[in-house]
Amino acid sequence: QTVLLKPVSVCSCLLQEAASRKKDLIRSEFSEIKALIEERENQTLKVIADEEKRVCNKFDYIYGVLGSKKNEIQSLRDQIEMALTEDDDILFLKRAAALQRMSTKDAFVPVIEMDQNLIHSTYQSAINLKDTVKLAVTLYREKKAEGTVSLGELAFSALALSSNEASSPSTNTEVNPVWSRRLNQKTSRGPLHPEGVCDCVLSMQGFFPTGLTLFSSVDTAPATGTLNAAAAVSTKELIDSFLKKPREELLQYAANITLDYNTAHNKVILSERYTRMSVSDTPLNYNYHPQRFTDCSQVLGFQCFKRGIHYWEVELQQNNFCGVGICYGSMDRQGPESRLGRNSSSWCIEWFNSKISCWHNDVEKCLPNVKTTKVGVLLHCEGGFVMFMAVGEKHNLIYKFKTQFTEALYPAFWLFSSGTVLSLCQV
Repeated sequence: QTVLLKPVSVCSCLLQEAASRKKDLIRSEFSEIKALIEERENQTLKVIADEEKRVCNKFDYIYGVLGSKKNEIQSLRDQIEMALTEDDDILFLKRAAALQRMSTKDAFVPVIEMDQNLIHSTYQSAINLKDTVKLAVTLYREKKAEGTVSLGELAFSALALSSNEASSPSTNTEVNPVWSRRLNQKTSRGPLHPEGVCDCVLSMQGFFPTGLTLFSSVDTAPATGTLNAAAAVSTKELIDSFLKKPREELLQYAANITLDYNTAHNKVILSERYTRMSVSDTPLNYNYHPQRFTDCSQVLGFQCFKRGIHYWEVELQQNNFCGVGICYGSMDRQGPESRLGRNSSSWCIEWFNSKISCWHNDVEKCLPNVKTTKVGVLLHCEGGFVMFMAVGEKHNLIYKFKTQFTEALYPAFWLFSSGTVLSLCQV
């Protein structure tokens, strides 16, 4: 009886040892998953904190500018009061003449707010992560009844299949180095289950829909639905989906544009709080600035866009000679190549008398004549396209450019004749 009981006791000890080792391995896997999720949480919160710091710094800067402007006005007021108390008529006239030569300009205070696209995309990435984990748990419950897969394998597979199913041999995306290392560790130390983890990863591809990502980039801006849905459709389908949208839906991407005084050509008049532009017959003698256009009567928007979807509208009060477009901040400010659409750094549609054409990289394409008094511009940075539409009861596409943008983009405007007036609509 003793002889028979010894093998049973040994087997029981070995079984407990093996089970303990397996539990330790599983705990290690889940600890690593938790650590990665916690790291992602810290990164996401840091993005929001950095954005908050950026806006606060901008507030401080503008507060300093306004303080300086206040001191300037106070100094001017003191000089006026001093001139008014002058008894000598000649000295009074001299002081008055000196004061007339002094000019004060209104302090431009731009709209200061947190980048809503950044906030939304960061929040969306957290939702994507939550949905992926929930999906893994749900699938485990379904598969558990069939007895085909374990939770550890399913969770690891979900993480390995992040970044648009990077482990699939049909894609060119490289597997995250962290998970490549984990796969190698799995292979070297032996399988957790009779079916190896590597085999499990390959066999689990069917459990996740195409485009499902665990960690989405915070630089990705909201699209028509979720970010995954936007990534799953082609550029053509994405453009078509925006063309079908009514104006009310496009307004959710509205950007209120103001004009940048420092870029305005000396013959471009800015008015109505930097939202209206026209052409002067005589030079306005603006102060020198390296960003100012010197040869072409153009001006850029103050806002720039590097990510996300943005929509703005321009009212054409007279559109005989004008252009509406976008450009990189690095576009030339002088010479013939500084003209909108005449270089590789800008895209525009242009009205030249009765002719409408689109321009990019000094290549012109004539377009059908479209009668409109308002143009809508839709920029999709990640999608790589910009659309110009005639705004009305139904949006009519004037033209669209498709490319991969490599720099931040600015709204850009060209005016030629003295009667041309363009106004930015506050939508």
